Amino acid sequence: MSGAEAAITVIGAGLAGSEAALAAAGQGVRVRLHEMRPIRMTPAHRSGNFAELVCSNSLGGEGEKQSKGMLQAELRSVGGAIVGAADASRLPAGNALAVERDEFSARVTRAVREHPLIEVVEGEVGAVPQGIAVIASGPLTSDALAADVARLTGSDRLSFYDAAAPVIDASTIDMDVAWRAGRYDQSADYLNCPFTKEQYLAFFEALEQARTHTPHDWEKLEFFEGCMPIEEIARRGVDTPRFGPMSPKGLDDPRTGRWPYAVAQLRQEDREGRLWSLVGFQTGLKWGDQKAVVSLIPGLENADIVRYGVMHRNTYLNAPEVLHSTLQLRADPTKLVAGVLAGTEGYLESAATGWLAGTNAARLARGLEALTPPAESMLGGLVRYLASANPKGFQPMNVNWALVPELPLPEGKRKWGKHEKRPFLFKRGLDAFTAWAGEEAGLSVTPPPAPVPEPEAVSGAR
Repeated sequence: MSGAEAAITVIGAGLAGSEAALAAAGQGVRVRLHEMRPIRMTPAHRSGNFAELVCSNSLGGEGEKQSKGMLQAELRSVGGAIVGAADASRLPAGNALAVERDEFSARVTRAVREHPLIEVVEGEVGAVPQGIAVIASGPLTSDALAADVARLTGSDRLSFYDAAAPVIDASTIDMDVAWRAGRYDQSADYLNCPFTKEQYLAFFEALEQARTHTPHDWEKLEFFEGCMPIEEIARRGVDTPRFGPMSPKGLDDPRTGRWPYAVAQLRQEDREGRLWSLVGFQTGLKWGDQKAVVSLIPGLENADIVRYGVMHRNTYLNAPEVLHSTLQLRADPTKLVAGVLAGTEGYLESAATGWLAGTNAARLARGLEALTPPAESMLGGLVRYLASANPKGFQPMNVNWALVPELPLPEGKRKWGKHEKRPFLFKRGLDAFTAWAGEEAGLSVTPPPAPVPEPEAVSGAR
């Protein structure tokens, strides 16, 4: 495919960029996809494969009671490439959609490289190209491109720090101490390392004393709450970790029949179960300190850390100032932004905004207007938030139930139970999304699953 034939450009082959390229090509539009790796690597990536997962290997909770589950269902209904690759590469992880990292990225890479309408160009892009383009260069956007995006938008970029968790060799975990279980007897897909009070306090003291990442003078340490390093959580108080990622709730130690004082959990990283990552233990500690701190976790005294946690800077735009809900730049509607750069947080959110940006870029190339999914859908709620949030102190956003309109109470019902209304929000949103995708966007849609009962059928008197 020659340069003159390319209808749109996509910058970045991460989750958002890969999804954008495949979404646009799926509408019959030619795509030139630029990716700087492996010619220029980043501090966080290990390979040149597309859609490489850096922090966790989970795309979030599944099912009709999970906000990420609703977004997964929306993307499945329109043949989203990322969630499709995740489904084909899944690992056991209870109610979460976790994947075998290398298999997942290999599937996405193959889908992109083998598509006849996508041309992959390796090398760094230092400026926003002319014409219709999706900028999905990710959280580690190069300084040159970030500066050009800032120039184009007239808005300074913001930065925060993101961190990955250590990965452990399963053969070095002491299973006489750790046990396999899920919270509240759910599927036993996690390894649990229990602490006594004395063990926890010793661990906490070591965590407090460990040497942490030292920023350069020009960097400002700002952490996103959804990916807070364990050492930063610990700085908030001695009990903060054990009421957060180290909570023992719902985990009965089979040796005592009781909840431990605190628990460190591990989640399977590969299909064979040889690698396990510490859940909620993202860290920027020096590697020597990581080893010392991890060795104080009961059951991991002699653990072999095969990949240490790393901290890296994320770059994103002040979305409410610069983006429409279609993900078009206010300053130049022929340019769209997706992924972390657009102000999202999370793998699934990056893929979803990539899908919308790619879909809308293809529509622009075909002479059609860009669209916004309905407010009742999770993707619609997310992009509307990005376009309308308070720009002062803006931080990246995960999907959550507060992004979609409230559901009215059925007549005679005083209030919803804690999780009771979520299946109805799920059905309402998925129905609205699939109707929009099929009727307004003109896409091929997979019908949603069997419906849950209507809210009026839920009695408030019992």
